Amino acid sequence: MRHQKHRHSLGVTSEHRAAMLSNMAASLIKHDRIETTLAKAKALRPFIEKVITKAKQAAAKTEKKDAVHLRRLALSDVRDEDAVTLLFNEKYKEFVNRNGGYTRIYKLALPRISDAAEMAFIEFVKADDPGYKKAKKAKKAAKTDAAPEAAPEATA
Repeated sequence: MRHQKHRHSLGVTSEHRAAMLSNMAASLIKHDRIETTLAKAKALRPFIEKVITKAKQAAAKTEKKDAVHLRRLALSDVRDEDAVTLLFNEKYKEFVNRNGGYTRIYKLALPRISDAAEMAFIEFVKADDPGYKKAKKAKKAAKTDAAPEAAPEATA
């Protein structure tokens, strides 16, 4: 039975999906922001966030062999040595003060012309970026400002 085996299949084989996510992750690490389809961006988000977590854990490890092990695990996922080196040496510092949520996805208004696929940007979020807060709705102050006037009584 295949209970709880769901993942973003993206309509390709598992080998193709692994290679595609690896290439997109390497591009995201190198360029900080990439444009792709919305489905691929949603599939890339958990993939890249796990790799960033490995980089943060490697920086926190005191023993060198643990850090090397985490780097090799990340390299088995991303498959681009330059991108992994960049992430483990420099980029992880942007996420040290952040507990998850390292990426942000922006939907683009216009679909791709050729096949009308929904497009999106996926980018890294800086540690000091507070994001946005939902605006608080104004409570109905009309009732408190002016009391409703009583209707004049009709005399019979």
